[in-house]
Formats: sequence, structure tokens, C-alpha cells
Amino acid sequence: MRHIRLAFYSAAHFWVDLSCALLLLGVVCPEADLVRCILLYNFSAFAVQMPIGLLADRLNRNHQVAAAGCGLVAAAWFLTKGAEAAVLAGVGNALFHVGGGLDTMNRSGEKAGPLGVFVSPGAAGLFLGAAARGAAEALALPVCGVLVAAAVLILLWCRGPENPPAALPEGRGKWLPALLCLLLVVVLRSWNGFLFRFPWKGALEAPLTCAVVLGKTAGGLAADRFGTSRTAAITLGLSALCFLGSDWAPIGLLGVFLFQMTMPLTLWAAGRLLPSAKGLAFGVLTFGLFLGALPTHLGWEPIMPGPEVYAATALLSLPLLCYGLCTAQKRR
Repeated sequence: MRHIRLAFYSAAHFWVDLSCALLLLGVVCPEADLVRCILLYNFSAFAVQMPIGLLADRLNRNHQVAAAGCGLVAAAWFLTKGAEAAVLAGVGNALFHVGGGLDTMNRSGEKAGPLGVFVSPGAAGLFLGAAARGAAEALALPVCGVLVAAAVLILLWCRGPENPPAALPEGRGKWLPALLCLLLVVVLRSWNGFLFRFPWKGALEAPLTCAVVLGKTAGGLAADRFGTSRTAAITLGLSALCFLGSDWAPIGLLGVFLFQMTMPLTLWAAGRLLPSAKGLAFGVLTFGLFLGALPTHLGWEPIMPGPEVYAATALLSLPLLCYGLCTAQKRR
């Protein structure tokens, strides 16, 4: 039953992200300023997860938070237009991610695999939602119908283990630097993703999305089998080598696949660092996604993107991630 609930949460994650991309690119952006709306959406969807996570830790109603997120995304299609719709959909996305992420963390125990399975479908949803944006108006009712059905099923069927009493652990001098290192890893991964300027990127967007999805899934499974630190060292080291030859599509796709394998490792480590504040831990890392995307949204590109920069980012992430993982392994 645990695996079925995980599969359902993963499918719901796919649909929530698809719905948000479809709404934002197919309905909101044609009627409002594109850059402003995307910036507002990303802030609401990712930066706001940190305070929502803090509240969810104390509320101890993770499935209700996730269901509210589905409902809010559905409401964004009908209640508002323009920037307001972007903010409402973003907050709904944040609520779902925090609620579903907390439930997944609580059910996964010491394993990273379920975290990778939960987070990975989001990239596929964003890709397909963007691809179908021309039919957004026609798809509004079925999209919202599935969102409402998902909310009802989550309320009826997905009540998970209770959160521990919300509290920050003692020894802040040990866990806080490790958490900041994990945050920097997420910032670098997000920033690198927006930097990618592969010569084949436009022609191979679907395979590139598959590399992202499969990498996130494989990362957690590999960590459970071979250990988190070993998985991090091998994947980031090999991804740096692949990025040097990333102008050739097969090597570039392999580099992206390996680079994305660290995603569930950071979530696993953050959850261990803050075992009684996992919602806050989840939110801190998603705030890193927003920070990493911010330079691109604001038109800042201080470094000319290229294979050497992609490789350097992977190598810089390695000691930061290993420090965070090693500290997390000692927390229990």
C-alpha cells in the first residue's frame, strides 16, 4: 500500500506541475507581462515553501496541505487572471509540494529512493504543460477536474504518519553549516540548469526532460543501494567529465542524467539534519531552486555558459554535497 500511495503522489505531482505550466504559459502569460508573471510564480511556488513547511511541521496535517494545494491550483484557473493567477497557482504548487513531500519523507524512513520517485515527475509535467499551452483553454475543465479528484483522493486515502513535535535540533553549529552547504548545492544545480546552452537542446527537448526525470529517480535508488556519499562522488565526478564533451548530444544527456541524480540526496540529507522540522528542511532546499533561477529571470548572466562552466559547477557541488551528506549520516 505504501508503494501505491507513493505512485499516486508522484502522479499528482506530475499533474499539478503540468496544470501550472499550462495555466501560466497558455492563459496567464498571453494576457500579462511574461517575465513578471514567471518571476512571481517561481517565488510563490518555491520561495514560499519555506514558511509553508514551517507551518506544516506544526500543523501535522500533511495530506490536507497537499489537497489544499491541488484545490488552489484548480481555483487559479477560474478565479483570477494575470499576475494574481500566477501567484495563486504558485502558492497551490507550494502547498502540494510541502504536504506531499512531508508525507513521502515520513513514509520513506531511512531511504532516499521514494524521495526521487516523488520529485522526478514534476519536470515531465512542466515539459508537457508547456508543449500543450496552445490548447490551454480547451483543456481547462479536464485539467481542473483531475486536480479536484486528486484533492479528494488525497484527503480520503493519503493520511500519512504524524510529524514529530516540531523543533530544531541542538548543536546548531554542526547542522546549520551542513544545511547551508546543501542549499548551495541546490542553488548551483538550479543555476546550471538555466545556463545550459547545448547546441542540440532545441531539437532534443524531450530526451533532455527524460534525462532529468530519470536522473532524479535513479539517484535515490542508487543511494539506497550503494550509499549516499559514494553515489554523490561518482555521479558528480562523471557528470563533470560528460559536461566537457556535452556538445555531443549523447554525452550531454548522460551528463544531465548524472547531475540530476543528486536531487533526492539533498532532500534525504536535509530531512536527517532536521528530523523534527522536515517541512522546513524541504522548504529551505526549494528556496535554493528559486535563488538559482533568479539570475536568469532578471537577465543576469555574468558567466558565459559553456562546457567548462557546467563541469566546474558539478565539481564545486561535490565537496559541498559530501559535507552535507557526511554530517547528516552522523545525526542519528
